[in-house]
Amino acid sequence: MSVSMEEDGSGSKIHLPADINWEMLDKSKFFFLGAALFSGVSGALYPIVVLKTRQQVMSSQIPCLKMAGSMLRNEGYRGFYRGFGTSLTGTIPARALYMGALEVTKSSVGTATVQLGFSEASSSTIASAAAGLSAAMAAQLVWTPIDVVSQRLMVQGSGNSSCGVVGLKCYNGGIDAFRKIICSDGLRGLYRGFGISILTYAPSNAVWWGSYSIAHRLVWGSIGCYCCKKDTEGGYKPDGKAMLAVQGVSASMASGVSALVTMPLDTVKTRLQVLDDDCCSSSSSSRRTPTVLQTVKNLVKEGGFSACYRGLGPRWVSMSMSAITMITTYEFLKKLSTKNQETFV
Repeated sequence: MSVSMEEDGSGSKIHLPADINWEMLDKSKFFFLGAALFSGVSGALYPIVVLKTRQQVMSSQIPCLKMAGSMLRNEGYRGFYRGFGTSLTGTIPARALYMGALEVTKSSVGTATVQLGFSEASSSTIASAAAGLSAAMAAQLVWTPIDVVSQRLMVQGSGNSSCGVVGLKCYNGGIDAFRKIICSDGLRGLYRGFGISILTYAPSNAVWWGSYSIAHRLVWGSIGCYCCKKDTEGGYKPDGKAMLAVQGVSASMASGVSALVTMPLDTVKTRLQVLDDDCCSSSSSSRRTPTVLQTVKNLVKEGGFSACYRGLGPRWVSMSMSAITMITTYEFLKKLSTKNQETFV
């Protein structure tokens, strides 16, 4: 992201490195390195996602630390990585779709808004929000089936017992879960919650990328020229540590906004994908697919409207950590993948 702003009370400017657009990237290197880097990030953050998912499907509220301790005692460290193999399998193609759609849309919309006369700040915010929206929609085509399978594996306790989880079926790995879902519900079973996933992730990504663009400028405007060195043009240039710090703070701020806005939708989505409305019925003809309205009613009945915010703590932490590592890794990835390395010398 390229930003140039006036320091308070002076005519000095902060010159940030020029943004790396889609045309400047070596695509093969971009996708190959991206798959490797983001697989590592997913592995590091996966235990928090498991905790968040389990909290969302519990019939009563259980503190995050208490649940983590119980999992550690009863399931060991492996419990925090249930479904990870399945999740990782889908992460690579989903990330490729996400990154491709993100960069193409950001470049196209950014150019179009500048030509329409928008300011650099407005153009950047609009392009970032539009890119986040399109990237999320593209990725969900792959991610929703993987999400359905991996989340069902996440909430399974040791010995196929998950006390407090309502309507949970048990599976022996990702392939078994995939087969049973197809047999019982067909292909649409793998896309259960697809609509609400789009309603959750598309706005969430749009809000996040738009908020990040705004936060990035606000943070630089607040710190002025601190942690910057004078350059040959009479302005200031931030060092690498300052850029990483600002990216991290901006990502955390954007995650807080996005988590608050979309948490109820995420809770409903998780329940739709994991639980069966009529789990006790042995007759396939009487099996009912849970609806959004019924899921919301069950949540409110269990714990009021606040039940829709179960797992908010782990989700905010997960989103913040994921966003901080994602944006710093992503900017690093773009630098590694640029066709002309001399740009950064």
